[in-house]
Amino acid sequence: MKRAAAPAKPPPARDAGAAKLLAQFLSHLANERRLSPHTVSNYARDVRALLDLAGDAPLAKLQIHQMRRYVAQLHARGLDGRSLARMLSAWRGFFRYLARDHGFTSNPCAGLRAPKSKKTLPHALSPDEAARLMDISGDDAMAVRDKAIFELFYSSGLRLSELTGLAPDDVNLRDAIVRVTGKGSKTRVVPVGTQALAALREWLKVRASFANTDPTAMFVNAAGKRVAPRSIQSRMKQWALKLGLSADLHPHMLRHSFASHLLQSSGDLRAVQEMLGHASISTTQVYTHLDFQYLAKVYDQAHPRAKKKS
Repeated sequence: MKRAAAPAKPPPARDAGAAKLLAQFLSHLANERRLSPHTVSNYARDVRALLDLAGDAPLAKLQIHQMRRYVAQLHARGLDGRSLARMLSAWRGFFRYLARDHGFTSNPCAGLRAPKSKKTLPHALSPDEAARLMDISGDDAMAVRDKAIFELFYSSGLRLSELTGLAPDDVNLRDAIVRVTGKGSKTRVVPVGTQALAALREWLKVRASFANTDPTAMFVNAAGKRVAPRSIQSRMKQWALKLGLSADLHPHMLRHSFASHLLQSSGDLRAVQEMLGHASISTTQVYTHLDFQYLAKVYDQAHPRAKKKS
């Protein structure tokens, strides 16, 4: 006779006190550090993962060997090194806050490293592909808006959250600059190219005709409300298909393309770092690899001795 399967072991109960500490930590991030709602949401997700793993174990008594086990468990579930590194960063920040405001005496994540993951280079469009994406015609309001959005992405290398957060006053058409609030509520000023300026002027004419437009939003939907990031992602995929480009096109690819093409032309890594708003130049250096790939491709195609004769 077949033995009945044992009932699944229920997950460990989460410590109610830990949940309260998390809520206070998130309030600290939002109100004291003034991080964006998106960033706070990411911290919340990552720290909740820790609380789920710890169950009813007191946070103050967690040791580094337990944290290693939690990382191993997450790795076994399929999280790669990049995701685990981000998660560990959130955990370390959580314990630093607990030490500062709640008397915790140690950080069990200190010195703990995530497993290495395979390095992947960001994909950038070629200059011709980028030009094709900008070739949006028609006087439909949303088409005019989308052209302005894509031109600004490619002209100034903005993040999606930065672009959707823009207000009309953030764009100075006369001086050809845009003021951007990026990660950590840091503000930077980035140049805007001629074609992007022209597209923005056309969009502002259309935007002025909308009723009940959100005055704080540069880019709005047909109802006059601030356009959502997912809406831009969806529209970009639709335009990519219509214009014969990859269906995998996404807004961040235009940021990659901006950085790669600017670096190919100027070779000025520091300037690209400033315009992208990277805190560390090591983050920007990935585009030197893209630059080399582009140069290698040109070499293979153009140099008379690059390829073996058949």
